[in-house]
Amino acid sequence: MKPKNIFMSLIIIAIALVLASCSATTGPEGPVGPAGPTGPAGPAGPAGPAGADAAVPVSASATKLETCSICHTGSGAAHQASYDELYQEGVITVTDVTYAFAAPNKHTVTFKMAKNGAPFAAGEAESVGIYYVPFDGTAFQFDPPMERLDMKGTVTCDAAGKCTSVKEGEGDAYTVNYRNGSGMIVIYGRDDTVGTLPARVNQAKYPFAAVLKIGTVDYVSAANDAGCSKCHSDPYAKHGYILGELNDDPATDFLTCKACHLDNGEGGHYEWQLLVDDPAMAAAYLADASVLTTDMAEQYAYKTSLMNDVHMSHAMEFPYPQSMSTCSTCHEGKLDTVLSDANFTIATCKSCHAMTGSVAKDGDTVLYDTTTLALKTIIPSPLHDALDLETADCLMCHAEGGTAPVFSAIHNGYDKVIYAAPDLKYADAIVVTVDEASVADNKLTIKFSAAEDPAIDGLAAADITPTVLVGLYGWDTKDYIIGPHERLTDDNGDGAIDSSDQRALEYVVGEEHPRFATVSAAGGSWEVVADLSNWADLIADGTVKRVEIGIIPTLKNADGVILALDAPSRTFDLGANDFADDFYGPITKVEGCESCHDALATNYHSPDRGGNVVVCRLCHVTKSGGSHLEMQSRSIDSYVHAIHSSQQFDVGDINFADPVEALHYNEHIEFPYPTHGITDCESCHEKGTYEVPDQSMSLPGILSASSSNDTWNRNIGSIPSVVTGPATRACGACHRAELINEDSAGGLAVLNQHLSEGGYQIDSGEDAGATLQSVIDQVMGLFK
Repeated sequence: MKPKNIFMSLIIIAIALVLASCSATTGPEGPVGPAGPTGPAGPAGPAGPAGADAAVPVSASATKLETCSICHTGSGAAHQASYDELYQEGVITVTDVTYAFAAPNKHTVTFKMAKNGAPFAAGEAESVGIYYVPFDGTAFQFDPPMERLDMKGTVTCDAAGKCTSVKEGEGDAYTVNYRNGSGMIVIYGRDDTVGTLPARVNQAKYPFAAVLKIGTVDYVSAANDAGCSKCHSDPYAKHGYILGELNDDPATDFLTCKACHLDNGEGGHYEWQLLVDDPAMAAAYLADASVLTTDMAEQYAYKTSLMNDVHMSHAMEFPYPQSMSTCSTCHEGKLDTVLSDANFTIATCKSCHAMTGSVAKDGDTVLYDTTTLALKTIIPSPLHDALDLETADCLMCHAEGGTAPVFSAIHNGYDKVIYAAPDLKYADAIVVTVDEASVADNKLTIKFSAAEDPAIDGLAAADITPTVLVGLYGWDTKDYIIGPHERLTDDNGDGAIDSSDQRALEYVVGEEHPRFATVSAAGGSWEVVADLSNWADLIADGTVKRVEIGIIPTLKNADGVILALDAPSRTFDLGANDFADDFYGPITKVEGCESCHDALATNYHSPDRGGNVVVCRLCHVTKSGGSHLEMQSRSIDSYVHAIHSSQQFDVGDINFADPVEALHYNEHIEFPYPTHGITDCESCHEKGTYEVPDQSMSLPGILSASSSNDTWNRNIGSIPSVVTGPATRACGACHRAELINEDSAGGLAVLNQHLSEGGYQIDSGEDAGATLQSVIDQVMGLFK
C-alpha cells in the first residue's frame, strides 16, 4: 500500500494535539447565585438528524461552524513550505571532478563538496554514488554489454571538502572500460531525505550531481529536462534526487541518467508491455516472475535506453495525463530529430505501442480492451498483414520519396485534438467570448460570439454547437445554490425528478428546453434568453445576487472528433444588471493544470470543456456526493484533491477477485502525485488560495457514502453519506483519500471524529437534498 507522506504519518499525533489545544477548560467553581425567574418556553427546535455509523459522529447542531481556521491557521502555507524545502538544487555542490588511473587496476576520482558554501564531506551525505559509463560516439554502452559500473571505492575527505575515492582490484572489465576511449564519470546523491513515495521516489531536500566527460562526449539529448519539469518537480529529479539537468545548462540534460540507462542494457520491466498486451499475464508475472516463458521474454525484450524506459512507463504503466502523440511535451524544438526517417523503426514504435493488445469480456460486458493502440490493429490491413513486425524495415516504404508516408507525416508530434498546427492550439485559434448580458423580469438575455484565426483551414467558428450554462450563486459564496447541470424541476409527468428530466439551466443551442429560447444564431454570434422565474423567490430575497454564464463550445472536425476549445464564462450581477468580472478571484491557475494535461478535459471529459476551472464548477457543485468517488463531494475541490491523491473511481464496481482488476486498483492508488509531493499546492493553486475555506464564501456540501463490494475484503466498513462544511469537504478530501487508499479504518475514524468535533458531519438521511438545504439555511443565516 501507498506509504504516508510526512504529513499523513503525523496526522494521528497532530489530531490529538489539536483536540487537546482546542478543548474548553474549566475555571474554579464560584458561589451559586440566586435562581432567576422562569423564562418563557422557547420554540420547538428542529428534529435532530438520523444516527450515523460510529466512524462518523453527528453534531448536535448544524450551526456549530467549523473551527478549523482557529487551530489550522496557515496550514496551507505550511504544506507548501514543506514542499518548497524539497529538491533544492545548489545547496550541496560537487565541483572540480578529476579522474586518474594507475596500473594495474587503481581508479581515483577526486571532487570537492560544499553545503551552503561551507566544506562538506561526502560521508556526511545520506547517499553518494559514483559511476562510469563509456561513450562510443553514438551511444552510452559497454561492449560487450554489462551492468552499470560502480566506481565508488574508499572515500576520504579533508577539512576543505576535497574528497578522494579510490577503487582498485576489480579486474579487466574495469580496466578496459575505464581506460579506453571516451566516457563519463557521474556523481549524484542526496541529503536530508524526509520521506519516500512509491515508484522509488525519495523526498529529499538536497539533491546534488556532477558529470566529468572523458575524451570526446558530444552527446546532446533529443529530449528536454524542461519537459519533465512540467509535470514533475522543478528541478526535475529522477527518483526524487538524480538531477536531470546540471546548473541550468540544457547541454547536460539527462547525462546523469546515462549511468544506469545504458543504450544496450537488457530491460527487465516486462510488465510494462504486458499491461497492455496481456493484462492477465502481467498480473501473474508480477505475482510470480517464473511464469514468463522464454518465448515471452524474447518477444518483450527491450533495451534500457531512455527512450524505452520513458516511453514505455508513460504510455503503458503510469496514467499519463495527455496523449503520448504530443511529442512536443518532452521534445519541444527537437521534433525534426526525433521524427526523422532514421527513427522510424520497430524499436521506436514498440516503445509506445503494444504489439497485439487483448480483449477480455464477461458475457457482453467488455472488461478491458487494449487493442486500440496496438500496432497490429492500428496499421492498415491487409497491406501489412504479411509483415513480421518484429523484424520489418519500415523504411523500405516509409522513407522520403518512398511509397508510404514518412514518420513525421504519421506523427507530427502534436495531439491532433488539441493542435491545429505546430505551436497553434485550437483554443488559441478559435476563441469564444461572452459579450453582453442583461436581465429584466427574471429573463436573462445572453449574447456571445466566436472568432477564428485565418490560419485555420476547413473549420469555421459558425459551425460551433454551443451549450449555455447559467449557475446561480448562493449569497456571496463561490458555490451554486442552483447548479445548471442539476435535474431539479421537470418531472415529465411521472411525479419524480429523475435522470430523464431536463437540466435546470443547461441548454444546447437549437434543442428544446423549457427555460431557454434562441433569439438568433448565425455567423458565429448567438443570442439566447434564460428564464430564471423558477427561482424568482431566491432572487427577490437576496439568496441569489449573481449568476455565472458559461459556454461550452462544441466543434467537430471532418472526422467527427471534438476539438479542444476553451469554455469561457463571466459573472453577472443581477442587481447591478452588469457583469461583475472582479467577483470571482482566481483560486486555481489553468496553466498549472495544463502543464500536465496540455488541454483540460481531453482525457477525462470532452475536449470542449477546457481552459476554465470556473466552468468545471458549474457541474461540480457541492450539492451532490461524489458519484464515482466514495466519501467525497462532487464539488471540484473535493474531486480534484481526491483524484490527485490517487483515489480510485467506482470501487464498488471492481471485481477484486479478478487479478487484473485488483492489479489495476493497486497500481492506481500507489501512483504518487507527479510533482513528487501532494503538498505542492501551488502546482494548481494561486499563491495564498489554499488555506482553510471561509465558511461565508463556500456552501456546505454532501459527501457520498462508502462503497460496498462483496469481492473486497477491506477494513473500512459502512460509512453513510453526510453533510459537511467546506473545510471537511475540501481540505479533508486529500486526507480521506490517503486513508482510503491505506484502508486505514482506524485513521479514518479518528479523522472523522476530529472533523466532527471541529465542525459538523450530519447524516444525509433519506432525502439528502432536504438535509443539505436545512444545513445551508442554518449556516448561511449566520452570515446574511
